[in-house]
Amino acid sequence: MKKHGLIKNVWITMILALSTSILAAAKPAPVSLSPEGKKLEEHYRKMLADLKDTITGLEPKVDEKKKAEFTKQFGTLGNVPPVNKIVMGKEVAVKYGPDNPAFVEKQKGVVTAARVVMKDIETFLTGDEALASMAKLALLTDATPERLAGFAQKGEDEKALIDQLLGNEKLVVQAMTMGGASGGNYGQAMRNYTAIQKASKRSHEGFFQAWALAVSLQNTGDTYVYPDVPAAESLVKYYLNYLKAYDEGILDPAFSKLGGTGWNYRFVFPDSYTLEDIDWIRKVLRNYRPDHTRLEYRWRYCRIVRSDIPYTSNVDRSGMPAELSNIQKFFLEGGICGPRAFVGQISGYAFGIPSRRAPSPGHGAMAHWTPDGWTTVLGPHFYFCSHINGMPPMDFLLASQAQEDPKGFKEALMCEWLGKALAEDAPGDFGSSGGFWRLLGFYKRQAIVEDQKIEDIGATGEELAESNVSSEQEEVEEIEIPEEFKKITVAGDGTITIPVAACRSPKNGEKIRFMESIDGGMQVHYGLAGRRPELLSYTIEIPKAGKYEFSGHVCSVTMNQEFLLRINRRTLVDVDIPYTKADWMDTEPVELELKEGRNRISFTQRAPNKGLSIKKFKLKPVN
Repeated sequence: MKKHGLIKNVWITMILALSTSILAAAKPAPVSLSPEGKKLEEHYRKMLADLKDTITGLEPKVDEKKKAEFTKQFGTLGNVPPVNKIVMGKEVAVKYGPDNPAFVEKQKGVVTAARVVMKDIETFLTGDEALASMAKLALLTDATPERLAGFAQKGEDEKALIDQLLGNEKLVVQAMTMGGASGGNYGQAMRNYTAIQKASKRSHEGFFQAWALAVSLQNTGDTYVYPDVPAAESLVKYYLNYLKAYDEGILDPAFSKLGGTGWNYRFVFPDSYTLEDIDWIRKVLRNYRPDHTRLEYRWRYCRIVRSDIPYTSNVDRSGMPAELSNIQKFFLEGGICGPRAFVGQISGYAFGIPSRRAPSPGHGAMAHWTPDGWTTVLGPHFYFCSHINGMPPMDFLLASQAQEDPKGFKEALMCEWLGKALAEDAPGDFGSSGGFWRLLGFYKRQAIVEDQKIEDIGATGEELAESNVSSEQEEVEEIEIPEEFKKITVAGDGTITIPVAACRSPKNGEKIRFMESIDGGMQVHYGLAGRRPELLSYTIEIPKAGKYEFSGHVCSVTMNQEFLLRINRRTLVDVDIPYTKADWMDTEPVELELKEGRNRISFTQRAPNKGLSIKKFKLKPVN
């Protein structure tokens, strides 16, 4: 891997520190219980013990030969020899998972053996009463009686939240099907969920309810993003912000159709970005690069990294304005893997696309949802990541795939929960070891993927992980511009308005992209791509010779820019570009001397340039 000095080391340290904090969150601190708390703990402990007795009595009989065949098949996986792969320029040994063809082939035999067993236990797997009991056992095991008591002892309101959860079988099943509460913090999850449901009537039904519950389960710290604001209060603000954006048609059209069990909704809220940054990124994509909001889903929104956050090491941000957020600063000069992954993530979060960090050793990348499945972006495949959301990365991918079949996924969970009741070992090494029932649940997930013909869509932009150059040839899509958007107009005071599309030969190239504006009309983006400047040339009929004030209506996300005007092939004029922070704004007017009749004005930017979007130019007569 390339060496980039101190700045890269700082970012890697930050990424690893964040990764460590995520994993550490799964190890809660010991709970100090009051006398009342100890009584509550005993109550929850008895509830758990009774459920275990009930559930172990439900264990279905399995034909010993079929069980032995399944055990024999997964036992062979440990003997599969590793294969070597080149990942981001480094050789890596792959023993388990889809990048080892021999392992994949042997796992097919395990899935076949698992299907034979599952056929014998269909009656058990389809029992609603057993499902509710097992989900409750899974919750109590995950939460632990001690932690539940620690929350409930805080007061009547807190105890009521736990009682409300444990007394609602449907809610327990839904919560556990969605993966349960992060860190086992079900009290905080219920506090979050109750606050959202109080703030929004719509959060009680349909996908709005699944979304409210999922984000409540995912974000169970005492605070969320804002360190001085209680988590439930912050989550209400995010929910209402996103609800307003949904109503205004700002969120992605797929937001209401994420499908499956509702599990994907856990990841629609950002893991660390403020609402101010969320609102700003929405403005960036809608004003500055609306074309990125219409791309196919692998690159939708997060393409802003490829177009506007160049891979650049040793960036000194100390002199940048203190009032800018880190996200805004990343647009000024770019950065290495960390900043690019952060911008990619927030670009999806802002529009309701489920996203996660996807770190690998020494590298920061991201993963996000698409209608065809989850993909890693700007880094290696899931297999080579350190973890996703605190889970082994391939387990995360398998969960994302299997939950697309809610009925089958619940059957897989029932096997896993039965294994927990029997104190079995969890599956390890992607289904190569573990207890019988828990492994059967793992291979039920694999069977779902086979039956639903769900494909792993792989990584996106891996070659751009530490580079600005892609091995893939980017297709430049031409756009047909209606004549109405090319019409130059003259106002009563003589001001001439020149739409940006009124240029000679309005074609898309490496640097110049014409696109539809979010609010109607056309705009052009003059981008960072390509080494050679490109021209936008306009022919304007001037009714009377004299001086005119020229201005452009522009949108920028970087500082210290200017563009160059060439007037009638001889006069050169520099025009300063304001730092608009993704708003639309006029440039300060510059004075041009124009002749009567036909005048030619050409616009360009010197390379290397930064991105700029333009809607129109104006020429106003100077009295």
